[in-house]
Amino acid sequence: MTTGAFPLPAITHAAVAALTAVLTLASAPAHAIGRLADITIVDRDTGATLPVHYAKGEYWVAGRPGARYAVTVHNRSGERLLAVPSVDGVNVLSGETAAWGQRGYVFSPYERYQITGWRKSSSEVAAFEFSSIANSYAGRTGRPANVGVIGVALFREQQPVAVPSITPEPYRQRREARDSAELQRSMPSAGALPPPPAAAAPAPTAEADSSAAGTSALSEQRSANSSVAKSMPAPSLRLGTAHGQRETSVVSHTTFTRLQDQPNEVISIRYDSRANLVASGVIREQPARVPSPRAFPQSDNVSYVPDPH
Repeated sequence: MTTGAFPLPAITHAAVAALTAVLTLASAPAHAIGRLADITIVDRDTGATLPVHYAKGEYWVAGRPGARYAVTVHNRSGERLLAVPSVDGVNVLSGETAAWGQRGYVFSPYERYQITGWRKSSSEVAAFEFSSIANSYAGRTGRPANVGVIGVALFREQQPVAVPSITPEPYRQRREARDSAELQRSMPSAGALPPPPAAAAPAPTAEADSSAAGTSALSEQRSANSSVAKSMPAPSLRLGTAHGQRETSVVSHTTFTRLQDQPNEVISIRYDSRANLVASGVIREQPARVPSPRAFPQSDNVSYVPDPH
């Protein structure tokens, strides 16, 4: 597993991958989300992959308070992918408020890897743990507005462009051409006029680069949107993700050139406790069956000799 750093994106685009499913009043839970890569959430304490529920136009998983979890990314393609992960609106590698242009994990073709925590170094992470909002990393760093969501932005890689080769001219051919040119210059020409003066080369023109201005404007827009989001109070009873115990997790560094500035796919998964998801209607539980009254309750059961006391 490798990490890398990249330029800011030029434009904003959100393309949430869709699960192929038949939606009923109680949607059948799935496990993996994504087109370029399969994204799953795993309870590390039990080893179970959390079922994904689709409701209200979003994907949801139910977490257990206090449980450690991991975001599993499985590259389904035959090329390298860059995954920029965020938890509660925070980049899990740098701790910055998440943006697409930040560092991420580079996945080899068909590679599978578990992102288990907030990266502290090239060899260590602080485990992801479901917790209260007050104890979440985002909450403790003054950024509670986006608590309760896990995101992965996926980028395809730009392939190197083949440079056409230039075949050098044979030495003998170059020498013969040079000798012929010198012979022509040494022969006098009657009535030859001096060559006209060479036209002055046009001065180079400066081409304005508007990309910096565009990036600045987009950065200001993103900052404005972020300010609006931060002004919204976060519910007090929802789950967040804590900065857990330190664990060993070794990665190396590499380079990666994105095919485009905007992500090729963005996956967003909301999470909360099961009780909250049931209360909000995301998870629909079957009501407990109430037994029907019986006319002869003592006659319906066959009795045998009881054990002695």
